[in-house]
Amino acid sequence: MTRPTGDLFADGGETGRLMARLDWAATPLGPVDDWPQSLRAAVRMLLSSRYPMLLLWGDRFTQLYNDAYSALIGDKHPGALGDDVRVTLAEGWDVLAPLIDEAMATGVASWVPALRLLLDRAGYREEAYFSVSHAPARDDDGRTVGVLTVCSEVTDQVVGERRLRLLRDVSLGGDGRTVDVASTCARLTEALGGHPSDVPFAAIYLREGRLLRRAAWVGGEPVAEALPDTLPTGGEGGWGLPAAATGTTTEVTGVAQRLTLPGGPWGDPVHTALALPLPSAEAGQPLGVLVAGVSPNRGLDEAYRSFFALLAQQVAVAVRNARAYEEERRRAEALAELDRVKTSFFTNVSHEFRTPLTLMLGPLADALNDNEHPLPAAQRERVDTAWRNATRLLTLVNSLLTFSSLAAGQGHSEAREVDLAGLTADLAGVFRAAVERAGLRLEVDCPPLPRPVRVDPVNWERIVTNLLSNALKYTFVGRIRVGLAADDEEVRLTVADTGIGIGEASLPRLFERFHRVRGVRSRSMEGTGIGLALVRELARLEGGDVRVESEVGAGTTFTVALPWSAAGRAAGPVTDVAGTGDAARAAAREAAGWLTDPARAAASAPAGPPSPAYGAVEALRDARILVADDNADMRAYLARLLTGQGWRVETVGDGRQALAAIHRARPDLVLTDVMMPDVDGFELVRRLRAQAGTRGLPVVVLSARAGGDASAAGLDLGADDYVVKPFAATELIARIRAALIRARTPQRRPADPAPEADDSAGAAFPAGTDPVVDVPAVAPGITPPVGHGARDGGERAAPAHPTALDTGWTYPSRPTSAAAMRRNVRASLESLDLDPDTVEDLLLAASEAVNNAVEHAQRPTRPEVRVRLRVADGTVRISVRDFGTWRDRRPAMDRGRGATLMKAYGDVRMFSTAEGTTVTIERRLPPAS
Repeated sequence: MTRPTGDLFADGGETGRLMARLDWAATPLGPVDDWPQSLRAAVRMLLSSRYPMLLLWGDRFTQLYNDAYSALIGDKHPGALGDDVRVTLAEGWDVLAPLIDEAMATGVASWVPALRLLLDRAGYREEAYFSVSHAPARDDDGRTVGVLTVCSEVTDQVVGERRLRLLRDVSLGGDGRTVDVASTCARLTEALGGHPSDVPFAAIYLREGRLLRRAAWVGGEPVAEALPDTLPTGGEGGWGLPAAATGTTTEVTGVAQRLTLPGGPWGDPVHTALALPLPSAEAGQPLGVLVAGVSPNRGLDEAYRSFFALLAQQVAVAVRNARAYEEERRRAEALAELDRVKTSFFTNVSHEFRTPLTLMLGPLADALNDNEHPLPAAQRERVDTAWRNATRLLTLVNSLLTFSSLAAGQGHSEAREVDLAGLTADLAGVFRAAVERAGLRLEVDCPPLPRPVRVDPVNWERIVTNLLSNALKYTFVGRIRVGLAADDEEVRLTVADTGIGIGEASLPRLFERFHRVRGVRSRSMEGTGIGLALVRELARLEGGDVRVESEVGAGTTFTVALPWSAAGRAAGPVTDVAGTGDAARAAAREAAGWLTDPARAAASAPAGPPSPAYGAVEALRDARILVADDNADMRAYLARLLTGQGWRVETVGDGRQALAAIHRARPDLVLTDVMMPDVDGFELVRRLRAQAGTRGLPVVVLSARAGGDASAAGLDLGADDYVVKPFAATELIARIRAALIRARTPQRRPADPAPEADDSAGAAFPAGTDPVVDVPAVAPGITPPVGHGARDGGERAAPAHPTALDTGWTYPSRPTSAAAMRRNVRASLESLDLDPDTVEDLLLAASEAVNNAVEHAQRPTRPEVRVRLRVADGTVRISVRDFGTWRDRRPAMDRGRGATLMKAYGDVRMFSTAEGTTVTIERRLPPAS
């Protein structure tokens, strides 16, 4: 029994209802009642499925399909029901026909994944992808009379994967770490050119000031002709460039009228483009603009727009990376050029040093070796000191010259066949006296080698010398061992010690030039920091290398390995290396200087009459001075210089020894170097000022570190004076004497009125008349002037009538000192209950005086400004003194109101000498009411 026609389509949803109403008699299939059972069964199966299915029946390929399939054909539904598929899918029939014909002819089903079809289902020629199966459809007699198609659309998946590949290619093509910006942009557009299905054409514009300049493009000459080369960022123009330059993505239509360019899989004209800003780190200021064509066969939906946004970000990242690389490369080139200039400078200066050094060493050696006119003992000691240190300077110059040559790639090895075992043993022997004097054992194990060795003997001498010097500097107990051994692969030099060892964190940087391990115990702080770096460079120059093993507290072993392939290279004739050893002897002499017994350094001053005293010294003849310096020659020179003044001198080698000497017997003054091992000079000053018993002990700091920052650091810690090397003996003696006089000046009692200082003479703090310090609020980094106030914790004397106030401060010579001065002076004046307007007037005038002292002082002997405040007999007097020669201020610096302000608020006097300038501001106070 045949079911009613309506029942056939009852379970088919919306499409089934449409099919029930359709006049099938007007189609090739005829009335539904006449359909064979096989067709009915196929229709029921098709309508009940939720998977897209299409049934083609008969030689006219009449279409029957379900709801799921109707969604795939878009605007073609419902007109496709009962119609010929060759008409419905005419634009894609050339792809479908072979598959359908094959299924009907063979009766075998087929499966095609991601089949690309051209569809006109949304008002444009659309690129779509389907996974399709075609199976034969048979009638009641078993004959193939149609095709059952099962399909699913995979367009989003296929296009999405393709766009991801494009983004990956752009990322790889835009690697800015290896190319400049221009090359990066070219590689980016080249990557875009490989994906015309999604980006038919593109152009990258970069911002250059107020212009957008086209950096690269893809799409051929039509694109180059249609797009502008440059465009003002704020001007009028097509292609959406001005708007995109401000950060707004712009859709450009009507492209086909400006540019004839095929796009998409079927070469259709491109109608639309996007102008996208290239984001930068600065909001509202894009790096530039990306102009990209839109495929004519894909709709510009949200997914397509998101893809273009990601593409613009990828391009922007690549451009930023390229710019960062370019900047880094320019910095590297600048640093390389600076390094080249520095190397050239070192080379030239080292060469220039050799001529005066030759003219120094030659006459000095002649004087020491002159038996016909021998030098007196005192002069011999002086000349010998000069000769030793000139020799040390020559060694430093040679090291710098060698290192600069190696750094410039100009190092060379003049290999000679040498007795390496004998040469190494001889070089180690040069250090034996110094090592044994230090209480250490020197073990040398250099047996003959099985084969001849060819090295540069000068380079080998420098390697051995630097390693032995380093071992002696950092070894205090035990031994130093020098060994030479060989096996089938290499020759090995080992220098092992039982010294302090090196921390694991410092080992990776040990061979870097100028690197020094800080905060460790050593015999001396002297050195350039290139010794071990020189060892590595010379070892590599000889074809080998150096390595190090170390353990803190156990010792260090350096190993220089020289492969036989390098040691057996072609060389010059055999040499007896008679010219070697000079550098080793100079290094051994320098090392011996580290070992001078500090307790005997004072006695090392030559016999004979003392050096002439610089000025009157009778009052200070009993003074006792402690000298701390790690250089033996400097200790001996200072001892000789100071004992010549009638002072008693004790010398020590570092800050820790100085603290022990002070604990044993307190000196009258400490003269200390800054750079010393263990406890340096600054740390010594810090510890002395932290203890009540030594807080008032005068300390004068010596240092080779010149500059205002270094001296200010010493003065801020509490040093009484800072003297830069090299110094004149007269200057050092004068400064020591002044410090001793200040320390010995008795505190004034209330019954003794303070003497009036003549500020007009330029001495704001004359010796013997230093005012009592009253510093109510001393700013950090500001130290009261030496001699002011009670020392060693003593009580200050109260000011006597008629002097209501007499105090002073010392400030570093820098612009911020004016603010600190105002705080201190304000606190002192307000304590006297003065008129607030008068206080403000005086502070303004004093600030101008301090600013002048900072700005006008040229080449100051002391990097400081002294301020004295005195209130007596109804008059306020503020004196400001600097220690430099007068320098006119440049017009650009001159505010034009300093002198006017000072004169408006008081009587101003100025006195300038070669030692400095003193400005005095006086103001009469109104009578008390």
